[in-house]
Amino acid sequence: MNEAKVTAESLRSGKTGADENFPVASVLIAAPLRPVILAFYDFVRSGDDVADNPDLAPARKHALLDQMEDSLIGRSEAEPLGVKLRAMLAKHELTDQHARDLLDAFRLDVDKNRYANWDELIDYCRLSAMPVGRFLLDVHGESDKLWAASDDVCAALQINNHLQDCAKDFKSLDRVYLPQDALEAAGARVEDLGEAKSSPELLACLQGLAWKNRALLDRGAGLTGAIADFRLGLEIAVIVRHAYSIVDMLTLRDPLSEKVKLGKVEMIMGASAAAGLEALSRVIGRAR
Repeated sequence: MNEAKVTAESLRSGKTGADENFPVASVLIAAPLRPVILAFYDFVRSGDDVADNPDLAPARKHALLDQMEDSLIGRSEAEPLGVKLRAMLAKHELTDQHARDLLDAFRLDVDKNRYANWDELIDYCRLSAMPVGRFLLDVHGESDKLWAASDDVCAALQINNHLQDCAKDFKSLDRVYLPQDALEAAGARVEDLGEAKSSPELLACLQGLAWKNRALLDRGAGLTGAIADFRLGLEIAVIVRHAYSIVDMLTLRDPLSEKVKLGKVEMIMGASAAAGLEALSRVIGRAR
């Protein structure tokens, strides 16, 4: 392939919304809003794939991420996904800042592979996760007063993913999101992530981080009931339910040697229960 013609879209990993721990523009979202959400997801997924591509040199990754941003803001037409998202955002009168923040997160992934402590990890989540929730709220015209709770939920989702994929990230990218001070406090080594099973020290570190992440999710869980849009409220209820299921697995299991992922049936059943309970709660609340 001619390097000059390479785009982020052409390097997609094949991962789609169906592979995520949460629904992406599911049927719970109003149909007119799904296209802009899917355009945002496709753009972001492509940027993430660029940052994680083991065959690209860092300079090439940065060039592609810059090309994506140029296409998003109108300086270039080189990236079809950027051009498409730009048009969608303009149609809905939405800012491109959330997508640009995520591009900054992917740039950080190219250059940084260790995190000193929890606060540093949360700072990363401000770019890599929180913009997603803020975007979804903006799409539905929700108040930015909900951003704080949304930020907590999104950071918890991101950290769940970091804990689930800790071994894969280390082996394939030499990237470790586990805070270095947490590893040291538990007596664990980064190299332990390369083993088939967690050492007792690494497992204690992972499960301790999972409990800390569960507290973060608890802090943001009130987001669901605070959302005005009925359908978005159901969607967020499903997302939060799945997040709790994953974090609870992480407090009990070893992600190096055990399954820490929801199956299709588990996701469907969990989604149905969460959406049903949230709908009932809203109906009862209005009746009062």
